[in-house]
Amino acid sequence: MEGVITAAYIIAALLFIFSLAGLSKQETASQGNWYGIIGMAIALVATILDPRVDNVWIIAVTMAIGATIGLRLAKRVEMTEMPELVAILHSFVGLAAVLVGFNSYFEHGVSLSSIEQNIHLTEVFLGVFIGAVTFTGSVVAFGKLRGIINSSALMLPHRHKMNLAAGVASFALMIYFVNVGGDTTSLLIMTAIALVFGWHLVASIGGADMPVVVSMLNSYSGWAAAAAGFMLSNDLLIVTGALVGSSGAILSYIMCKAMNRSFISVIAGGFGTDVHVDTDVDYGEHVEAQADEVAQMLSQAKSVIITPGYGMAVAQAQYPVHDLTKKLQDKGIKVRFGIHPVAGRLPGHMNVLLAEAKVPYDIVEGMEEINDDFAETDVVLVIGANDTVNPAASEDPNSPIAGMPVLEVWHAKEVVVFKRSMNTGYAGVQNPLFFKDNTKMLFGDAKASVEAISKAIDA
Repeated sequence: MEGVITAAYIIAALLFIFSLAGLSKQETASQGNWYGIIGMAIALVATILDPRVDNVWIIAVTMAIGATIGLRLAKRVEMTEMPELVAILHSFVGLAAVLVGFNSYFEHGVSLSSIEQNIHLTEVFLGVFIGAVTFTGSVVAFGKLRGIINSSALMLPHRHKMNLAAGVASFALMIYFVNVGGDTTSLLIMTAIALVFGWHLVASIGGADMPVVVSMLNSYSGWAAAAAGFMLSNDLLIVTGALVGSSGAILSYIMCKAMNRSFISVIAGGFGTDVHVDTDVDYGEHVEAQADEVAQMLSQAKSVIITPGYGMAVAQAQYPVHDLTKKLQDKGIKVRFGIHPVAGRLPGHMNVLLAEAKVPYDIVEGMEEINDDFAETDVVLVIGANDTVNPAASEDPNSPIAGMPVLEVWHAKEVVVFKRSMNTGYAGVQNPLFFKDNTKMLFGDAKASVEAISKAIDA
């Protein structure tokens, strides 16, 4: 039986690898999802059939309850709410690692050798630490994405020193914990420090950087799962956790490069929040436009680029955007989409929304592919995007988003920005794009605005 379970774990691990490979491309994402589903089903069945597993009926009932809740949430959650759902799911992984760690500590056998005991206690300590940081950090990320917690960075005095002190104190407690052969008090103290540390780590990061935070927490949850795998002596959980942890770390690194941020600073927390935001700058007056004026502008264009942001997701405007795209293409106008790596609240958020609306993959391009083409573009429609099209990133060295690569839409002949108001974006900084001579503001709900433009084009 043990050989069968090992073989099942190997097959499941391979399917998880195939799943990650499939999810790396839009065309194979659906197939990658199915690989992951099948792999997880095999892993669950194999684990339950393991002779070492007791109380199978309790596990089955618990799984049934969890599956019911999961299905209900999956049907009710909108795509705009997906980032916070991912964040809160990460918190469950962290909490599970904490509970597994304490259980493993209290239930471990006394027959371990000195070296084995030291290894086991180190696994327990690290597993609880990573899990606690992931748990509270993910809860804060959920709160910020949900709007329950202020999205601005928490700027406590000496916050970086406090983070360092928490790390040093936890390391010292681990040395003591292992040397004395286990100590409940030191484990509890470390857990409390880790919970506060995780909360402060994410709270001190500004809203504009939340996509990176979600990716970072994804990596943390993977390492927490791997730590739980070591404590449970479950090879598949170790492999799966390592896959999630490493892929999340790689994605975080890629996103940091896309935002011109330091990867080490991300891990430390609070990056990019030491810059003073000057709110007294006079950018001039903005110019408003109406739907029929934009429709005429588009009808006379030869090339159009649409740059969507989170505002498009909130307004559920992806469907009328697709319809507008079809109408413009039928007129012989070249239409493409420019996607910033951190547009929305989650990596790939805009790509998923556009795919959901049946927008062809071949007209959806990344920032690096399309940035040089704005200068030769007649009209750019900025639909619900803000920080990702902010010229202050390259023009103002004192801006909180200074150095962050952005979609350089202001180089186009004409730019139309779809917004509800002149409020700042998630980063909390004003966008000079709104006041440029070639920019017009179209206020209102993005979905209603796009539908009005489509109707005017038909007239």
